[in-house]
Amino acid sequence: MALLSVRGLTVRYGSFLALDGVSFDITAGQVVAIIGPNGAGKTTCFNAINGQRPPNSGSVLLDGRDVTGRSPEALFRLGVGRTFQITATVASMTVRENVQMALISHRRRQRALWPAARGLYVDEANALLASVEMGAQADRACGVLAYGDLKRLELAVALANRPKLLLMDEPTAGMAPPERSRLMTLAWTLARERNIGVLFTEHDIDIVFFRADHIAVLNRGQLVAAGTPEAIRNNRQVQEIYLGGGALGAESAAVASS
Repeated sequence: MALLSVRGLTVRYGSFLALDGVSFDITAGQVVAIIGPNGAGKTTCFNAINGQRPPNSGSVLLDGRDVTGRSPEALFRLGVGRTFQITATVASMTVRENVQMALISHRRRQRALWPAARGLYVDEANALLASVEMGAQADRACGVLAYGDLKRLELAVALANRPKLLLMDEPTAGMAPPERSRLMTLAWTLARERNIGVLFTEHDIDIVFFRADHIAVLNRGQLVAAGTPEAIRNNRQVQEIYLGGGALGAESAAVASS
């Protein structure tokens, strides 16, 4: 059984058809990328899956359970984590405290007074930070972190609810190429180690070919191609959409070695 099954997902904004009958699956431990030019429907698809924009028609199944239109909060409780294009950490808190707050929310202990809450889930927070290579920065304030470090912290926060499915919306936006590679390698490794399905959107085609197991290509709201990175690289229609027929992912080898 697929971890995530998207079937005939359709979203309209008035008369504009933003997403037109999109279907795909994700299995546990698989990393899937959604790509497409600006306006292709990537963010709309993400928001429909995550409950931020209920679809007009179609369905979203998580572990065989229909979760179509469920709120982001309800999906969080069912094991869906998400990172955003713009990081959402609390600058005045330490790195560890940000992860502790996510763990407190997951365990529904938000009513704990903060002086007492500081002692909750410290070891678990440290373990999550170590898993994203942030253990040495646990006591630093988030406000002084470099951008790449903030992105890795956000990944640790997203892992606090032990997700089955992790949604990552343009996770490498604003990062330098070496940091992009490092972050997506972390996500890929965690997906394998923890059997998490990962769905991400990304504009950097080389990062997509570097770390995605499967790629879904959207154009004008429709799914125009889906398959392995090699199949997508050689797909003539995808080449036309991106480069007018030129080769895709010419810099992938350089990204992989950086």
